[in-house]
Amino acid sequence: MGNCVVNHWFSVLFLAVWLGLNVFLFVDAFLKYEKADRYYYTRKILGFCSRTLRKQLDHNLTFHKLVAYMICLHTAIHIIAHLFNFDRYSRSRQATDGSLASILSSLSHDEKKGGSWLNPIQFRNTTVEYVTFTSIAGLTGVIMTIALILMVTSATEFIRRSYFEVFWYTHHLFIFYILGLGIHGIGGIVRGQTEESINEGHPHKCAESFEMWYDHDSHCRRPEFEGQPPESWKWILAPVILYICERILRFYRSQQKVVITKVVMHPSKVLELQMNKRGFSMEVGQYIFVNCPSISLLEWHPFTLTSAPEEDFFSIHIRAAGDWTENLIRAFEQQYSPIPRIEVDGPFGTASEDVFQYEVAVLVGAGIGVTPFASILKSIWYKFQCANHNLKTKKIYFYWICRETGAFSWFNDLLTSLEQEMEKLGKVGFLNYRLFLTGWDSNIVGHAALNFDKATDILTGLKQKTSFGRPMWDNEFSTIATSHPKSVVGVFLCGPRTLAKSLRKCCHRYSSLDPRKVQFYFNKENF
Repeated sequence: MGNCVVNHWFSVLFLAVWLGLNVFLFVDAFLKYEKADRYYYTRKILGFCSRTLRKQLDHNLTFHKLVAYMICLHTAIHIIAHLFNFDRYSRSRQATDGSLASILSSLSHDEKKGGSWLNPIQFRNTTVEYVTFTSIAGLTGVIMTIALILMVTSATEFIRRSYFEVFWYTHHLFIFYILGLGIHGIGGIVRGQTEESINEGHPHKCAESFEMWYDHDSHCRRPEFEGQPPESWKWILAPVILYICERILRFYRSQQKVVITKVVMHPSKVLELQMNKRGFSMEVGQYIFVNCPSISLLEWHPFTLTSAPEEDFFSIHIRAAGDWTENLIRAFEQQYSPIPRIEVDGPFGTASEDVFQYEVAVLVGAGIGVTPFASILKSIWYKFQCANHNLKTKKIYFYWICRETGAFSWFNDLLTSLEQEMEKLGKVGFLNYRLFLTGWDSNIVGHAALNFDKATDILTGLKQKTSFGRPMWDNEFSTIATSHPKSVVGVFLCGPRTLAKSLRKCCHRYSSLDPRKVQFYFNKENF
């Protein structure tokens, strides 16, 4: 009887955990759907809400990872529980002591005799391995576990950065995982006593007098069991429908014709593509997914838009950072070959969309991570050209950190134009930009030192001199906090995790406890 009570409460606990996990799965699928076209509109809807609420949209990948960790944890618990359960099934089937467990295990599997079995192990010589690979629950469980292991191991940062194709293809094993989850319970391996059998005799009382089940004078009869109906499909149905709708929408948008109007090869193996697409509309800081069918039919890679909404085209800058990008750049470098066909899906929303909601904005780009800020700075240039007086932002601090001097070249023209425009309008102090070179040698430093007195920087041709090394963030934040003692400062980063950690700490350190004084809000680009 004690085992019955324990099993009852364990079942209740397991059901509660299972329902909670499926709620996580549903919300996760919803957020991934919102990351598509509606993500942009959700930002607009939440535009009147607090910054804290809006910023939660930017943590959808973090939430996705937390859900994955929860799935792994509960999968491990589920498997361990089944291992103990099957061990108990096996020992009960082998038992010949006439105990309650052995009698319940001997109930017939023959459908002609009612099929009221409780133990999935039919014969004494049947192994656990045989049941695992011949039952629906066991086989789908093995498939789902293998799929989950491959998805998790290939999603590590090293694999994603170095072997993106491996990550991309193995992550789509979730289709087999979801299908397995939907049919996992069809075999009815989880069984319970029928309602009619319970009414004929109280389970607790009849369990104590199991020797009298076959006695015609006894009020207890042999219990009848039946498989519980599968429930998991109810919880995955809504996310699956949302996912299918998203895929249909993305497929429709990707099939719209994209016209490449200009191709520019910049130093440091950076390719610029300027394109047009009917009905395409964007905001600053957004990104698109790009596919090149001649390289791969299935691979879609995210790239931040570097054009401004005011321009009559949209553009991206692609740096060689893997097999796919290298093949794409190589395809566009071939002079006597036709231009490869490009498919575009998007645009999608990011944290940088909110940059004009802050009085003071701090933009930090590392390497090619400067791309979202190119869009922002271009848009500012156009706003000044049109004398837009509705611009809420009064000051921008821009930091660009690069390893080599060649990376600065493609961005120089934009910064030069901004410098000239600020001088014409008398707003020289609006943009404060700093360029940092982390990969340098004594020759570069010596050359820069000899030409330090010149009006423009010898490396970039800009009025602002290039700094060598990395920014001293404590000094930078302290200066900003002193210059804007009562402002709300938005800090935007497109760069590595280590840099994000440093900037997030500085935001907390230099934000005043008094909400009426300077407050720093950290925002990071997530793809």
